[in-house]
Amino acid sequence: MSVRVLVVEDEEVAAEAHATYVGRVPGFELAGVARSAGDALRLLRGDDAVDLILLDMHLPDGHGLGLLQRIRAEGHTVDVIAVTSARDTEVVRRAVSQGVVLYLLKPFTFAAFRGKLEQYAEFRTRLESSPTDVVQDDVDQLFGALRARPTGEALPKGMSPDSLRAVVEALRRRPDGLSASEVATQVGVSRVTARRYLEHLADEARVTRSPRYGGTGRPEVGYVWATPDDA
Repeated sequence: MSVRVLVVEDEEVAAEAHATYVGRVPGFELAGVARSAGDALRLLRGDDAVDLILLDMHLPDGHGLGLLQRIRAEGHTVDVIAVTSARDTEVVRRAVSQGVVLYLLKPFTFAAFRGKLEQYAEFRTRLESSPTDVVQDDVDQLFGALRARPTGEALPKGMSPDSLRAVVEALRRRPDGLSASEVATQVGVSRVTARRYLEHLADEARVTRSPRYGGTGRPEVGYVWATPDDA
């Protein structure tokens, strides 16, 4: 049985990207896309089979946590994963207190997105297969499924999250794209290392490759940031 997902995201291109991502993860299906808190409530009221909400915190008609309070007040027990750029520790604390099961910070790769959904799927599988009366070990395993680092977030050997983040930020500052040499200069790594990170992002469909002309000899490969989901 598929997990039915409601995407709540105000930015149009990001919402479309997240909806597409949901469709790429086996075991999950899109229930709908809401661009505001009001839209999300209307969709939930009309569809009581939504299992999971992917919730952005910055909505045009209120904060995501305010929407979550209204969802709970109306009796909806749907699970929630925060998908947001909100890094304030108070927001994180309040999200946990209101039942957010996982928290995914923008920017992220599709692998990280997939990893969170797979992590959640593992939790649901364990929960549904647990006996009616659980013992301590059962509870530990259930919570362990949410605490474990999802395998989809693992980077190839030798890559660091900090360096990857620096490469992403360099690309986002240059909508016309950068070469491996330019990224190496901006980030402070070797050209070979920069190309490795860029090719990793290309494999994740986060950047597109294009030839860059203007000098003598063979054209360079340019890398252009292609995913809008972390705006």
